[in-house]
Amino acid sequence: MLHNRINSKELKEKLKHSTEQRTTVSFYKYHKIQDPQKFRNDLYLLFDQLGILGRIYVAHEGINAQISVSTDNVEKFKSQLFQIDFLNGIRLNMAIDDNGKSFFKLKILVRKKIVADGLNDESFDVTNSGIHLNAKDFNQLTEDPNTVIVDMRNHYESEVGRFKNAICPDADTFREELKIAEDLLHDKKDKNIVMYCTGGIRCEKASAWMKHIGFKNVFQLNGGIIEYARQVKAQGLENKFIGKNFVFDERLGERISEDIISVCHQCGKPCDTHTNCKNDGCHLLFIQCEECAAKYNNCCSDECRRLSCCQQKSKRKSEEALTKEGRCLRKVVSLDRYRLIVNRDQSINN
Repeated sequence: MLHNRINSKELKEKLKHSTEQRTTVSFYKYHKIQDPQKFRNDLYLLFDQLGILGRIYVAHEGINAQISVSTDNVEKFKSQLFQIDFLNGIRLNMAIDDNGKSFFKLKILVRKKIVADGLNDESFDVTNSGIHLNAKDFNQLTEDPNTVIVDMRNHYESEVGRFKNAICPDADTFREELKIAEDLLHDKKDKNIVMYCTGGIRCEKASAWMKHIGFKNVFQLNGGIIEYARQVKAQGLENKFIGKNFVFDERLGERISEDIISVCHQCGKPCDTHTNCKNDGCHLLFIQCEECAAKYNNCCSDECRRLSCCQQKSKRKSEEALTKEGRCLRKVVSLDRYRLIVNRDQSINN
């Protein structure tokens, strides 16, 4: 079988109690793949044999992968991966705050794009990306008063961690982020535009687009925040990133500095722990402190704590319908299954 058939709850429990040391790795590559489905199937067979867990997107334009591999098998994994022609020697981002519990199953999906950006790739040269910066060069360039730093992530990512003095657009998706960033920077086309994201993939496309629309000096942080944190630690450099790096796996974050720059959405106490509401009909993504987790039984609100799964699903469906008509009392933000709902009549700090 070329997909997982075991119940997710069982797999999560297995991972929770596992003592196996695992390493979280991410990588991406823009490359023309003629037959994404065949490539996907071959990759699944290879990774399944290696005991790899994770989430991987494959498209005609390339591959985007976040995975977990047994620490004992890391070198074997690299050897097998590098035998794939266009992935030979590819940079691998190794997690810097890793408990080995990032993924519980292997999931490889074929998609139209490896990152949803809303761009027509035929209209510009997607390979003409910005100049890649290592951590040392990034630190130096961002000290230049003629430099503008732009966070190319979603608002809930920058909420818990970001680079000092960075512009953090209030965007729900990368597709929205591109347009907002373009508008915010329209009068700064002669400045040094330094872009960053989690692992680098969003900046590959975003920097090429910015150059296409007239920005002259475009740079991007090579390997994103993950690689920056590794280099800073290895080379003893100044760390200009404050807080947590949000990641799209079971960990929901990697701590880069001890600073806590966000607050609990329920009580306003300093906190940067993202969680998903435990009501199976909800699963909202929000920030919750330990005290509120105990008070609300790990739910996003007292109301949600009292509702059954079916009641919450019905309620959420009604709210989303109202949102489309512009009459909803809630602000709904979504990315795949991650969601954050902020009630205007609750004392929630966003």
